[in-house]
Amino acid sequence: MASANRQYDLTTADFEVFGKVQGVYFRKYTERKATELGLKRWVMNTAQGTVIGQLQGPQNAIDDMKIWLQKIGSPKSKIEKAAFRNEGSINSCAFRAFEIRR
Repeated sequence: MASANRQYDLTTADFEVFGKVQGVYFRKYTERKATELGLKRWVMNTAQGTVIGQLQGPQNAIDDMKIWLQKIGSPKSKIEKAAFRNEGSINSCAFRAFEIRR
């Protein structure tokens, strides 16, 4: 039976953030915000100058994180756009924490 409360529906989403997002503590701030929202998974830099990652957690927290990734970021970042894909419901989170990958 599907849950009627989006707050507790677990979701996963992959993201990629474009713009000035490397060398501006973007991963550190992303880790901090995700942990604050109770999200799990990871974030890392790419060779193309973007930041990619995966989110897992309650739908409302994912929604908040998406807004943060699109509009806020770290204080010195300049976000051009954030793309999201592979979104869907999950039964449980695969990771215990949110981590920075190198």
